[in-house]
Amino acid sequence: MIYLDNAATTPVRREALEAMWPQLNGFGNPSSHHQVGEAAAAALLEARRSVARSLGCRPGEVVFTSGGTESDNLAIKGIALGAPRGRHIVTTSIEHEAVLESCDYLRRLHGFQITLLPVDAAGRVAPEALARAVRPDTTLISVHYANNEVGTVQPLVELAAVARAAGVPIHTDAVQAGGWLDLDVSTLGVDALSISGHKLGAPPGIGAVFLRGRLPIEPLLHGGGQERGKRSGTENVAGALALAAALRLAGAERTDVARITSTLRDEFIGTVLRETPSARLTGHPTQRLPGTASFVFPGTSGEAVLLELEQRGIVCSSGSACAAGSSEPSHVLTAMGLPADLAQTAVRFTLGAGTTAAETAEAAASVRAAVAAVARLGA
Repeated sequence: MIYLDNAATTPVRREALEAMWPQLNGFGNPSSHHQVGEAAAAALLEARRSVARSLGCRPGEVVFTSGGTESDNLAIKGIALGAPRGRHIVTTSIEHEAVLESCDYLRRLHGFQITLLPVDAAGRVAPEALARAVRPDTTLISVHYANNEVGTVQPLVELAAVARAAGVPIHTDAVQAGGWLDLDVSTLGVDALSISGHKLGAPPGIGAVFLRGRLPIEPLLHGGGQERGKRSGTENVAGALALAAALRLAGAERTDVARITSTLRDEFIGTVLRETPSARLTGHPTQRLPGTASFVFPGTSGEAVLLELEQRGIVCSSGSACAAGSSEPSHVLTAMGLPADLAQTAVRFTLGAGTTAAETAEAAASVRAAVAAVARLGA
């Protein structure tokens, strides 16, 4: 099997498992005031400090969550309801469902107005469009760092500068960017940033969100007041340690891994476009995540191509794993201007740090064969 679905989830790193093991093999509630609980609290604090170093923020600005979806929900709902200067939110038409559904919740139940910024054919947001969309009552901007389906990277520093000039907090969903792009929040200029452990080599069930200290936050989960009152519930200490380890290693390796993977990605894209003439690359040709190559194949069915590829030992996806089972065309691709029928032919390949040139060469050959087989069947 050749695994090319790393944007959905990555293999768990051995170092992350080793970091977890002392807590899995032991026990202790970090809120308990006895020796065992205090040991757990000390481990949690070290994990928080490590994540803060990776993000370039203070430990008190890191909140551990159950994953990227909760991190997005906490940032968006928490900031919007914490101390709103108005009831208007600006986001984009190609965000992850966790962002779009959080905004829709605020619209339906709290009377917020939502402006969805358009994107160009490559999936990029223009800073000028953001500047035009901001209003005196805008209370939050949320723009993802990199798209989960096509891999397009946004001009986040420029977008954050627009937000800062307007005095509006800006959140970014950096779930797909983790391990590939710089996550230093001071460099990026963002006020909130979401990450997820299982995209980085930690297990599912752990994530974190950076929330700038000056921001008033309304919590989603109420209870014992853990995480400085921002996220009640007994913390997942083992998961926090795994996330910290995976994030630290990803940061240390990022430059070399991104360079090597980008080369493999470009070779793979070139081979597919050359040997499968109907293939059309989606997303920005250069401003894209190092591991992401996404295509549409006119005249086929994306799901049929996926099945053919799996029979040939290639594991990939038709888009966002979080929208699995949906029969609707990708909202990302239609927002980029693709017709609905063409969007339904999409297939996404996402390389990981361990992907080899031999694997991408075999995958490209399998794409040619799979697309030809589906086309012959008239699927």
